[in-house]
Amino acid sequence: MQDDNNKLLDFDYDQSEMKPIIKVVGVGGGGGNAVETMFAGGSVKDVTFLLCNTDMQALRKSKVPNQLVLGPDITRGLGAGNRPERAQEAAESSREEIKEALTSDGTQMVFLTAGMGGGTGTGAAPVIGRIAMDAGLLTVGIITIPFLFEGRNKILQALRGVKEMRENVDALLVVNNERLRNIYQDLRLDNAFDKADETLTNAARGISDMITRPGRINLDFEDVKTTLKNGGVAIISTGYGEGENRMQKAIDEALNSPLLNNNNIYKARKVLINIYQSNEAPLITEELDPINEFTNKIETGFDNIWGLSTDDSLGQKVAVTVLASGFDLDTTTKSIQSSSSTDKDNNLINTLSSNNDDISRIKEENELISDYYGTDNLERKIFKPTLLKISELDDEDIIGIMEETPTLNRNNKPIEEVRSRKAANAGKFPGATGGNAMDTGSRNGRSESSPGNSYQTIKF
Repeated sequence: MQDDNNKLLDFDYDQSEMKPIIKVVGVGGGGGNAVETMFAGGSVKDVTFLLCNTDMQALRKSKVPNQLVLGPDITRGLGAGNRPERAQEAAESSREEIKEALTSDGTQMVFLTAGMGGGTGTGAAPVIGRIAMDAGLLTVGIITIPFLFEGRNKILQALRGVKEMRENVDALLVVNNERLRNIYQDLRLDNAFDKADETLTNAARGISDMITRPGRINLDFEDVKTTLKNGGVAIISTGYGEGENRMQKAIDEALNSPLLNNNNIYKARKVLINIYQSNEAPLITEELDPINEFTNKIETGFDNIWGLSTDDSLGQKVAVTVLASGFDLDTTTKSIQSSSSTDKDNNLINTLSSNNDDISRIKEENELISDYYGTDNLERKIFKPTLLKISELDDEDIIGIMEETPTLNRNNKPIEEVRSRKAANAGKFPGATGGNAMDTGSRNGRSESSPGNSYQTIKF
């Protein structure tokens, strides 16, 4: 009989008994809808799901079993009322419950999905992200920002939420809904938000498949952790190819994904590539040349990890998933680039203000918006009252400009050009005036020679 102390160790683990290490957390209405789609579709495998919301009624409608009401004593389960600060307070009051829900089952990685721009997702998701990070979990935010038609206020609220998220997760993937609309131009309005949910699902599935799907050259959780830990802004994209040059087609499709947000992937600092083939049509070595060409274009001294997995559902196709991180938020925005306009005053809405503080604030907001949405869609201007000298009130050149230019399109630049030209001419020809009025500023028989009265606000 064999001595009990010398028994051979049994390394034949039952894979079915291994607990998932990835948890997908949907926060608020938008994040909850995305998780609902993942849960119902079953396409994101070997993960657990959790819904967090301040709206108890929304949770009750969901079939996702694991749910957490945030701050019931604060919101009474009635939602955050589109107020991120209220949702933040609710999440802060539920810190212990959130930590328990995230860590009680062996979770090592959290996908945090949320729609930015509303109340709960914008306010609570950064709090949950910080709790997950403090608990030692690899935390990845996968968030959406609004369509342009959802309005300026929601967009600004969303972009402030993006900044908060960036500071409270290891890596952040931003899905710009407006880019979805540009890519899928025949998208019906009632399907637009479904497409956003689908895009979030693809991002989560792409990462989870890298970890959970066995491969000939295997990627694991530590590989993904190396790529995403303190990764900053990240992107993930999967492309498929079939027929001649199928690998190049797969790479091209991956690089045209809405998940890239026009980020320059060649500036990534960390890159993880997983290649999928089928037993029906396995890859040959020369088909990997496009992968080598792609990685050679990456500009930085980047860290590269790659894997090879089998997926027999592909048939004759191959697939390539690219996970890249290390982008800086300020240099990877501009999701919908402007190709022509350089006017810093481009605006999403009409704004009339003579207050310099307001104008400065609006310009800052416009620059933030244009970083993500470009300026081609933001062609209206910030408006300032036009200040004319008394001597300019009957200046035919200036009045002509103002009469010919509708108020909606008017700015002061053409008037300043006329003034500069007339000032230059006055220097060459002393005694010349800028218009037909006397320089003393006579108007209706009144003389206004005081410097303090030499300007008057004229609104047209």
